[in-house]
Amino acid sequence: MISEEPVYIFGQGPGELLKLEYPREFPMRLDRWLASQRSELSRAYVQKFIDAGLVRVNGIPGRAKTPLRQGDDIEFWLPPPEPLPYLKPEKMALDVLFEDSHLIVINKPAGLTVHPAPGNRDGTLVNGLLHHCKDLPGISGKLRPGIVHRLDKDTTGCIVIAKSQEALVKLQDQIQKRIATRTYLAVVHGAPKGDEGVFVGAIGRHPVDRKKYAVVSDESGRHATTHWQLVERLSDYSLLRFKLDTGRTHQIRVHCAHMGHPIVGDRTYSRCRNLPISLPGQILHAIQLGLIHPVTLKRMVFDAPLPDCFQKLLSFLRQRN
Repeated sequence: MISEEPVYIFGQGPGELLKLEYPREFPMRLDRWLASQRSELSRAYVQKFIDAGLVRVNGIPGRAKTPLRQGDDIEFWLPPPEPLPYLKPEKMALDVLFEDSHLIVINKPAGLTVHPAPGNRDGTLVNGLLHHCKDLPGISGKLRPGIVHRLDKDTTGCIVIAKSQEALVKLQDQIQKRIATRTYLAVVHGAPKGDEGVFVGAIGRHPVDRKKYAVVSDESGRHATTHWQLVERLSDYSLLRFKLDTGRTHQIRVHCAHMGHPIVGDRTYSRCRNLPISLPGQILHAIQLGLIHPVTLKRMVFDAPLPDCFQKLLSFLRQRN
């Protein structure tokens, strides 16, 4: 059986027209720049759209190697992604901090995986969002519709999800350019020297345990920068605040462990099993998220209250301190 790929025509049928302007002073290939603007699309995938005539530069169909110049107008007709036949909407109690027709901000609980993966296609935040946001399947791709950034399964707090393709592109751009701000709180083992600091260390796959990440050489990892600040000393523990310049997988957890102060409750990066109280996982909470609304351009700041387990741990440590 031979399957035929769908034929899309610029501006006709279901899809979304993205209008962009090339801002840089130096030239850059069309395919390379578009791929840099759309982190969920590979450069090869972008080239397919260009070859299909779905990208125009100043009104003329572009080619992959078309050199962009400052002020060029790019129109990108993005056809709908492939259907999601095996992702089912699931009714789920979502703690919604904010929602409009363009985005939704959720206070994610511990134990909730953000998006499906092979072998784990049910019970994720995406499944709950597919039930809550009826138009979400038309955004961004097969397994991560609308996902701008992610939080680890047991990390709690603020996470923003786009509800339109335009919002997705603009919010991801804010994350990449550090326009969006993300602030975390965590309780760590021990007491770091000083009251604040910056940890710079490339992150890549652990050389032995491929399920973990580690601080590695610049050549084998991706650059990562974590700013930390001491909030409170709690005897053998410390409450720290973090701000990220980058968003690598497990970044805060890996950097804390590498400093010798792993996050309390982190079963992957901490060898300390004698916990003060029973915990569901690492005590890491995305307490604040700041961004510019992708349509109204209004600066918005969202705060997620500390989960019960975090508050109970702090109360226990303060009484013992």
